[in-house]
Amino acid sequence: MTTIMVLGAGYAGLRVVKKLDHAKTDAHIVLVNQNEYHYESTQLHQVAAGTKEPADVVFDLRKSLPDSVELIVDKVVGIDQDNRRVSLEHHDPLSYDYLVNALGFESETFGIKGADEYGWPLVDVDTALAARKKLEQTLARYQTSHDPLDLSIVVCGAGFTSIEYLGELVYRLPQLSKRLGFPMDQVKVDCIEASPKILPMFSQDLVDWAVDFLRKRGVNFHTSTPITEVRQDAVVSNDQEFKAHTIIWTTGVRGSHVIADSGYNQKRNRVVVRDDLSVEQHPEEFLVGDVSAVPDPQSGRLYPTTAQISMAQADTAAANVLARMRGQEPQRFTFRSLGTVCSLGPHDGVAEIDRMGTLKLKGKVVSVLKWIVNERSVLELADVRTMLESN
Repeated sequence: MTTIMVLGAGYAGLRVVKKLDHAKTDAHIVLVNQNEYHYESTQLHQVAAGTKEPADVVFDLRKSLPDSVELIVDKVVGIDQDNRRVSLEHHDPLSYDYLVNALGFESETFGIKGADEYGWPLVDVDTALAARKKLEQTLARYQTSHDPLDLSIVVCGAGFTSIEYLGELVYRLPQLSKRLGFPMDQVKVDCIEASPKILPMFSQDLVDWAVDFLRKRGVNFHTSTPITEVRQDAVVSNDQEFKAHTIIWTTGVRGSHVIADSGYNQKRNRVVVRDDLSVEQHPEEFLVGDVSAVPDPQSGRLYPTTAQISMAQADTAAANVLARMRGQEPQRFTFRSLGTVCSLGPHDGVAEIDRMGTLKLKGKVVSVLKWIVNERSVLELADVRTMLESN
């Protein structure tokens, strides 16, 4: 029997499995994932800030997967393309006929000294919880230390995750102030970004609104400020120092290290794939999500790695696996964004919706839209019961 192996149960991997199962193909579908659960990576910033609990953003894979899909819980350590085998940490190597690689992302430090040691990334549930624990313990310590750096927070990067984290953070800080007994008027929050603009995917008027919203709540933005070093109690930009005892690292992500470890031709653990999402010289292998680099045929630039694009890639990859099995021509990947939604805490945000023109939204109406987006992804990847249990 033909074996189709899917690596990773993130947005892309789990959707591929669902699509393949729905097609009722005569194949053995194997899903390999490091954890027994799927987590909503677009909500990790809420776990890190403490506005959501892990149970709100995860669901059990075994309960949501069809009975026909074999789930192997283990860590992928290598891929042998020529022999079509996947090496795992605790299992014997697994063979496949077709492979869909959706291994996901890791924190990107760009080789900056001290970033790995002193920055707190938000890349999975464990790191989000660790960042939350660090934040709360440091803020609580101020009662005995009276050290102003215990009330200083630096967020490195001003991309999507950074801004959404800042929104949750400034919403929760007054609650933490009451509970932990530190003075709100002495809290200092700095956001440091190398580029001249935050949220480059949005129009300038929405960016200005988001920046003004966060500034009014105590966030100091420092754009055109490249980070050159991270120390235990400071982020350094050339001759500037931003001192703090809590340093959140959200400057960007790269693909899984398994890509480089396995000898792929890659950059930042992302492989430039063919227009059908297959790997050059390996038509049986498809890369989707954060490990893939897909050029936009119109601009020539690579598509950003977003959940929306990952799920669109998953549809194409699943269809092309089936096409290969049936001796048919695979289809080209095409993508049209439905828009972008950025939350600024539980009740506000900015959004650009591409539907019969561009619709720009800001304020409280965006929070409803964000909720719809989040719940729709759970509904599509799991089921109605899981969606209801996550609320």
